[in-house]
Amino acid sequence: MIPRLHERTHRPHHPLEEALGRPVSPNEGLTEHTIVAHWSGPDYFTLDDEQKTWTSVQWAEHLEYPYREHPFAASPDDDRRAILHLDVRLHPDDRELTGPEWAEVAHRLARAAGIEIPGRENGCRWIAVQAQPGRLDLIANLIHLDGALHAPPTDTLLRLAHEARRIEQDLHLIPVRSAPLRSLPSAQRSRASAQLATILTQLADEQAGPLAAVRGLVEHTSHRIARQPGSAGTDRAQRLELIARRLHAIQQDLDTTATRMVQPCAVPVPAAVRHNTHRSP
Repeated sequence: MIPRLHERTHRPHHPLEEALGRPVSPNEGLTEHTIVAHWSGPDYFTLDDEQKTWTSVQWAEHLEYPYREHPFAASPDDDRRAILHLDVRLHPDDRELTGPEWAEVAHRLARAAGIEIPGRENGCRWIAVQAQPGRLDLIANLIHLDGALHAPPTDTLLRLAHEARRIEQDLHLIPVRSAPLRSLPSAQRSRASAQLATILTQLADEQAGPLAAVRGLVEHTSHRIARQPGSAGTDRAQRLELIARRLHAIQQDLDTTATRMVQPCAVPVPAAVRHNTHRSP
């Protein structure tokens, strides 16, 4: 089970279309077999007593509604993209999960991503879509009911990966580590490599990656220590600077590795045969 975190967007329509594999429609009702889980809010926002099934357009509008209530909501760095989209894919040889199993996976990933906090009623609106074989999509609006824009943890992808490993164990799914890429068909191998490369790229992200956050804290601490009097503080600051440089080198190595994973492998060219001319002494 490989989680993938997409770039945040302003509207939920495109993520929902990607999850469904088709355009959203005002005529297509999405039953509980497709929307396998959601936040507890829809229980209080039923459209009317007769309509028990919402269309895909209505689900998109439901996720978009916090924008209308809080049009100026933004993150501390003034980012107004509030739609989070993540998906997980099962191993091709995994068994089919039941509806309750998909729902359990959805709630566990929502908690790992920080979009569902048990006991908190004014959290994020989110839905889980299971419309394609072996795939689950979570789409959330990060604007809380109180108008605050929830900032996902910097290590969200790592949390999702750890939770995916635990889900594999609990539901007896095929773990990622037991599926070597060389044993997969070419198309599946390329897709798996691209997904793993995406994870490495997000880890190495200079703006929002977890290593960037750690490096920033180390550099900040180094600068504060350097301002303290005494040679001991200077030595500690220099050590922290070296640690920050190593972290930056690791980020660069991860980014380079991710790039090479998605590049086609070069076919080795046979070495030219060298013809030696025999000369008699």
